Amino acid sequence: MTLLLVRYGELALKSPPVRREFERSLERNILEQFRAAGRTCRLRADHGHLYVESDAPDEAARLVRRVFGVTSVSVVEEVPSDRDRIKARITEWAGPLLADGASFAIRARRTGGTHPFTSQELARELGGHVLATWPDRHLTVDLDRPAVEISVEVRGPRTYLYSDRLRGPGGFPVGVAGHVVAFVDGRRGALGAYLMMKRGCRITLLATDESRSLAEGVLRRFDPRCPVRVLGSGSEPHDALRSAVHESHADGVVLPLTVEQFPDARDRWGETVVLSPAVALSDEEVDRRWQEVQELAGT
Repeated sequence: MTLLLVRYGELALKSPPVRREFERSLERNILEQFRAAGRTCRLRADHGHLYVESDAPDEAARLVRRVFGVTSVSVVEEVPSDRDRIKARITEWAGPLLADGASFAIRARRTGGTHPFTSQELARELGGHVLATWPDRHLTVDLDRPAVEISVEVRGPRTYLYSDRLRGPGGFPVGVAGHVVAFVDGRRGALGAYLMMKRGCRITLLATDESRSLAEGVLRRFDPRCPVRVLGSGSEPHDALRSAVHESHADGVVLPLTVEQFPDARDRWGETVVLSPAVALSDEEVDRRWQEVQELAGT
């Protein structure tokens, strides 16, 4: 089984009732990712973290890091918060990471519960233990720029070991901030839809045939429940968008506009809320940021 430690950022700034509501949405969205992939997982939580246990080691982290609200994910080893148990596990787990002559650092962090050691004491003790375990490997401690960084999070009665953090999209969980219809006719429209999803909006995508792959192949990876409508040949985008907004009772429309186009669009849509989060970006900046989105989606 693979165990993931899942971190989320902006959610923790909310009041307790709102934070709990957002956390429930985050949990539902994680479960939906696994369901859409035909996988199963189990969730549990403590203050500020989620833990995902899955039997899909090659997919689990990739699925979780697509979920809006997640800031980063680590594949972790879990042990009881006992010095001797931590030392024994770190010897077994860190051995393959530490090549001959490697520099390393141990970052220890202690939260929750009462422990007979400080974070600094634990880091020093574990670092000394690693050096004593492999004296023939010529390992060195480098706290500034280590080749291998080992993190040890002591959280109450359980401790988690990991060596990497995979970036997530951040933002808010999809579904906590209303519903909009987004027009995707290229990368600017696709990026605008992505940015609204990142702010927690549930999206209906209206894509041209040429941009269908952006909607279905990339954006739906972040929200498998996201509806995608493909604009028919000869259809007028404005009419199709108005119809989609009306039928879905959306709160607004997301358009791929430049700064110069925004005033005319605002006049044309009247009382409808018009959103264009990529409006101030150059084409080069849109391309660069869309490339980052594709990498996060795994495409």
